[in-house]
Amino acid sequence: MYFLTGWPRRLLCPLRSEEEPFHIQPNSHRFYFAVLSETQLSIWFSRPSVLIVSYIESATAAAQFGSYQKAEWKPDDSKIAVATAKGYVLLFDVLGGRDDRYLYEPVYPRGSTRVKVTQGYKEEQCAPALSLVMNRPVDLEAPITSLQSLQENLLVCTTDGYLHVLHWDGLGSNGRQAISLTAIPFSLDLQSSRGGPSLDLGGVFIHCMEYCVTLDGFAVVLSDGRLGFITPLSNTITADQLQGVWAADVNDGTCVAVNNKYRLMAFGCASGSVLVYVIDTATGSMQLSHKLELTPKHYPDIYNKTGPVKLIRWSPDYSVVMVTWECGGLSLWSVFGAHLICTLGEDFAYRSDGTRKDPIKISSMSWGAEGYHLWVISKKQERRRQEEELQQQEDDTIPPAHSSLQPGILQFHFIKSALTVNPCMSNQEQVLLHGEDRLFLTCGDPTQVSSSSEAHPRAHLHLRDGSPLHRPPNPDSSLSQGLSTLLGHKHWHVVQIHSTYLESNWPIRFAAIDTAGQCMAVAGRRGFAHYSLLTRKWKLFGNISQEQNMTVTGGLAWWNDFVVVACYNFIDQQEQLRLYQRSTNLDNAFASVTKLHSHTLLLNVFRDMVILFRADCSICLYSLEKKKDVQNPTASVELLQEVSMSRYIPHPALVVSVTLTSVRTETGITLKAPQQACMAESIMLNLAGQLIMLQRDRSGPQVREKETPVNTKKLLPFCPPVVLAQCVENVWTTCRSNRKKRHLLEALWLSCGEAGMKVWLPLFPRDHRKPHSFLSRRIMLPFHINIYPLAVLFEDALVLGATNETVLYDGLQGSSEPLEALIPYCTVERTSQIYLHHILRQLLVRNLGEQALMLAQSCASLPYFPHVMELMVHVVLEEEATSREPIPDPLLPTVAKFITEFPLFLQTIVHCARKTEYALWNYLFAAVGNPKDLFEECLIAQDLDTAASYLIILQNMEVPAVSRQHATLLFNTALEQGKWDLCRHMIRFLKAIGSGEIETPPPTPTTHEPSTTGGFEFFRNRSISLSQSADSITTGKFNLQKTFSMPSGPSVKGRDAECAENMYIDMMLWRHARHLLEQVRLRDLGCFSAQLGFELIGWLCRERNRVARVDDFVSALKRLHKDFLWPFPVIPAGSLSSPLKNGRCRTVLSTQLLKSQSADNLLNNGMDTAPPQAAPTNHNWLDRIRQGPKDLDTASSTHSNQHSPQTHDAFLSLLTNKVEEYSVGSATDLTETSSMVDGDWTMVDENASTLSLSQAELEHISMELANKGPHKSQVQLRYLLHVFMEAGCLEWCVVIGLILRDANVIKQVIGFLDSPEVPRETLQSVKSGLLAVDAWASTDCLGYKPFLSIIQQQLQQLMDAAAGEQVPPESFQPSGQSSKLGGSEGLGGAAMSRAEDSRGAAAPLGLALPTLEPTAGFTRPPSEDCPPDKTEEQGEEEGSYDCTLS
Repeated sequence: MYFLTGWPRRLLCPLRSEEEPFHIQPNSHRFYFAVLSETQLSIWFSRPSVLIVSYIESATAAAQFGSYQKAEWKPDDSKIAVATAKGYVLLFDVLGGRDDRYLYEPVYPRGSTRVKVTQGYKEEQCAPALSLVMNRPVDLEAPITSLQSLQENLLVCTTDGYLHVLHWDGLGSNGRQAISLTAIPFSLDLQSSRGGPSLDLGGVFIHCMEYCVTLDGFAVVLSDGRLGFITPLSNTITADQLQGVWAADVNDGTCVAVNNKYRLMAFGCASGSVLVYVIDTATGSMQLSHKLELTPKHYPDIYNKTGPVKLIRWSPDYSVVMVTWECGGLSLWSVFGAHLICTLGEDFAYRSDGTRKDPIKISSMSWGAEGYHLWVISKKQERRRQEEELQQQEDDTIPPAHSSLQPGILQFHFIKSALTVNPCMSNQEQVLLHGEDRLFLTCGDPTQVSSSSEAHPRAHLHLRDGSPLHRPPNPDSSLSQGLSTLLGHKHWHVVQIHSTYLESNWPIRFAAIDTAGQCMAVAGRRGFAHYSLLTRKWKLFGNISQEQNMTVTGGLAWWNDFVVVACYNFIDQQEQLRLYQRSTNLDNAFASVTKLHSHTLLLNVFRDMVILFRADCSICLYSLEKKKDVQNPTASVELLQEVSMSRYIPHPALVVSVTLTSVRTETGITLKAPQQACMAESIMLNLAGQLIMLQRDRSGPQVREKETPVNTKKLLPFCPPVVLAQCVENVWTTCRSNRKKRHLLEALWLSCGEAGMKVWLPLFPRDHRKPHSFLSRRIMLPFHINIYPLAVLFEDALVLGATNETVLYDGLQGSSEPLEALIPYCTVERTSQIYLHHILRQLLVRNLGEQALMLAQSCASLPYFPHVMELMVHVVLEEEATSREPIPDPLLPTVAKFITEFPLFLQTIVHCARKTEYALWNYLFAAVGNPKDLFEECLIAQDLDTAASYLIILQNMEVPAVSRQHATLLFNTALEQGKWDLCRHMIRFLKAIGSGEIETPPPTPTTHEPSTTGGFEFFRNRSISLSQSADSITTGKFNLQKTFSMPSGPSVKGRDAECAENMYIDMMLWRHARHLLEQVRLRDLGCFSAQLGFELIGWLCRERNRVARVDDFVSALKRLHKDFLWPFPVIPAGSLSSPLKNGRCRTVLSTQLLKSQSADNLLNNGMDTAPPQAAPTNHNWLDRIRQGPKDLDTASSTHSNQHSPQTHDAFLSLLTNKVEEYSVGSATDLTETSSMVDGDWTMVDENASTLSLSQAELEHISMELANKGPHKSQVQLRYLLHVFMEAGCLEWCVVIGLILRDANVIKQVIGFLDSPEVPRETLQSVKSGLLAVDAWASTDCLGYKPFLSIIQQQLQQLMDAAAGEQVPPESFQPSGQSSKLGGSEGLGGAAMSRAEDSRGAAAPLGLALPTLEPTAGFTRPPSEDCPPDKTEEQGEEEGSYDCTLS
């Protein structure tokens, strides 16, 4: 509504004077201000804010009359009356200078287009020179308490109980009369005035009085604190024609101010409250409308310490009221009590260090023109005290007259909503605010908004403060991430009003914006101008005389591309309705002009109709039609209907707004006829806060639309008016229609001050009912919101508003606090609020659940709909669960039942519970259901995240056993669905339960958890030991020690519980791994291991002869092809006769080309060659496996590094410095690069260049390359090959070797099968599996035949081995090893301590190791089984072995 902006400006009086101003009084237009000091009367001009003239009383006259006290202007500004302390009224004539005499006038550069072309033009933009001449004074012989101008009379109240009526032009004896207050009968209402109870007014006088035009009476505060209203019963004010009513039970009144537009009387009280009264039209009694007071909720430390109300001032448009108290401070309320601003709290009252400031005490204040400024004079004692402090601190170096606290006037700056003066803006969905020289819009691209959106340019410090001009940081600069995606951003789009238009037409009186939010129009004293956001340009009248010959009277509105203006033409002396096209030049030649018969007060547009409200209390409806056949498009205006309202409207100034709408009450717009919603059905009239509706009268014979020609259609008359609501400030309605959201679009939205908002909602039948069997009715629903509403987004269920924010500048304080440090810098921010939950709740309270459901379903697609549901549950829960008295009919069960209609029910309840304190949970779940049941519903619905939230609830409400049971259920489900983040949280949760941390929520992990991006990136934070022999691997109670660091209790009991809990978790992990392996889901197994840090190699070692067997090689191969998206190999028809089929070159191509493409790119993270480490003590066939794969798995890794940079970011390097974790096998596997790759690849290149390959051979090579799967799958398969090889699961190694078609893998595995430690079952299984694959390939997949022929020799070796021939295993073993397989089987290893517990989890093969020292003597600390010298010897052996290979 009204918002404070910037810093106040200080106006310093240029005349040296010991006296200080204490009273300010504006003239009727608020262009001139009379300022009083003890013996001085000054007149200030508003723009520029300068002193024009000052009259200083002589010492003799001052001694005779006493000091000046109050002033009052004559309505035509020709005279000023001043009351003095000794009972005199001094009358001053205000004389204007000659035509060419100005105090200040603008100076234009040569050639400027702005020249004087119309008479009176220069006066509009100059400060005139005035003079004051005093007439003969009038002595009223008693101190004067109040002055009030009334047409040609001046009313003066004195302390002797008299009301003096003086004539402005003849203040002699014949021009005055005195009425004694005791002669006026007072009663509680006018009906009982004759003979009813009356006030005893002996010794009582009128302390304060103000005249109300629309009530035709005087609001008075008597000297004993009672409040009254005096009405003249006839046109003349005489003693026998006055009648008074008084307000019961009030006796502490201090001051009064009247609101002419809303017929309100605001009385200040000694208690600090402001009582706002209305006159009951039926009885004439004074009735309390509402109170304006600070609440203990928002102002707990000051609300009862403000002291008596000092002053009350209504704004010029009567939409807000400013109040100040004896203790100081300013507070702003809307007309019906919505609190907007108060300077007694927050940054206004406290410094940044928390100390309290002294509020500015105000002796007088007045609103400036159009309410853009508040002129304030602070109290004398306040200034003198600060002045003395300043002089003492500065040692009199600055003269008093030049100090920053020199007597002066403060000007507070305001911006206001366009609704205050142009209520036709209420059918737009934009917020438009206007200051005195700029507009603030809520639309526009945030990137195009200027970086600084401070609310006012005049935010500088006074030059004498000694501080530079500061621009405050803009608090709006960061974009708001609000609930609604429709709001976009919080920036204001600031548009500077054209200075050429402003300088001659200030102040801006009206502003309007079009529906799209792209065009604006403003109107000042004369003419108007409009602006387009598309072109970023203003359009002004090219002919200044046309601009100066019209003034906008009834407001502005946009209709399509036309500006609709109700104006007065000074040349023709006539009211007109004009339409100007936006795209043409702003000129009367392009305007459509319609003559009007009466003065227009209000204007509004509905679809293609204009509604006007005129000064004769009549309403006119016009139709608008665009003419398209003309070159310059114009509009034709046709009068449709006139409606006289003089019977219902006592005074035309009381009508706040007039609106056409499609809203109606009787037999509603049925579902079959929604097109009727487009018709203008009713007129809404805001009459002094009463909302009145006039509907079409359909009681007569109805003519069908089909039978009526469009041109001759006669509009129906209107019924008598009906009052819909009281205390209405603004009304919003829309002319759009949306069949899906009819509730919201066909509703009427009202803003009602402190009562919040109301919506007049239509009630519709359900679709399955017959429309004619249901009468559509409406219901008025009130609800409170936390912001002041400025616009309603109908479909989006949002209210838009604005709020004041402050920025402190305490750093400016020096020897004394300047004004800018006392008062914070003010900005205006955009706000918004959801209201849907309020309406749904109100409907449920009234047992209209069906309507609530229809409304909610129509809004279910809104992005913040889940939040709406949470808010509804939360508000009802807080109210009912914290109520001290039992609630007979609780609403929470109804709300819970209502929310079950929506799929987000489970989510809503748990989110609401977790945002509510624990004490209210029992009440909540008593209404919505047992949390265990809700948890199970989440599992059934596969909504695991919500189920996890319910687990927190269960943990607090149930015993640990129940939490563990449900957590186990959720953990298993999450494992199955691959929700790894949730799995990690569940592990942490289960450990917390086991550690006895039931009271507190599970702690968060202390280390960074692995990311869940694609590939096997997630190995970055883990290290899996690839070198532990089987007997050194313990059962995995250590699995998650590093990723989830759990606090361990110091007590033995706590450690035991933790061990048990870890075992419990491990059992579940093992079970899941077994399940995956049984189902041949190797890809899922790899993800599971990587994401949860599962010790896959150790587990596989234990399961090597159990679940880690392959029962069906063919089905396993098929499953791998499917899971890894690996194509089955195919061969071209001519390949059987290829010359490369059996030669060495063929072998090279078939093996090396494959390997070069599938090289293990896990090595490509800048890894250097690391020296080998000492071999572990226990050596067996498994160790040979771990040493072996380096030949094949690292083959061509260098080539991959050089030629596959595009895959670099898909893999991870290891982040650790502990090289002890890696053994010879793992380190050399990862780091050694074989020169065979380059050699063979070179040989192939040479062959290719010298042998001139035939077409068939090239086709064969391309076919081999095409038989590869995705690169990511290659990496994953290679990794799994490493894992299975380390774990000794030879059958799986064969399967993976087959799918990779890597002959070296098959060769090495078959070589290891000769070891005596390998069970015979494994040998037989591999043999039968390969035979099965061969048989399958022969029939179903011939593409495998070439590869099987390559490994024919190994297959034959396998057959021989299976028949009984065995290769001596010693030939594969380094010397000094004992071949003994330690106790790695079974659970016996569970109690063994894990060497890596303190070193972090192990890293898989295929990860880049850290760069190690390039020396070969890096050894592992000697173990118990191996003496130091032997370890050293082995280290040397391994080093030389490494060098030989390299």
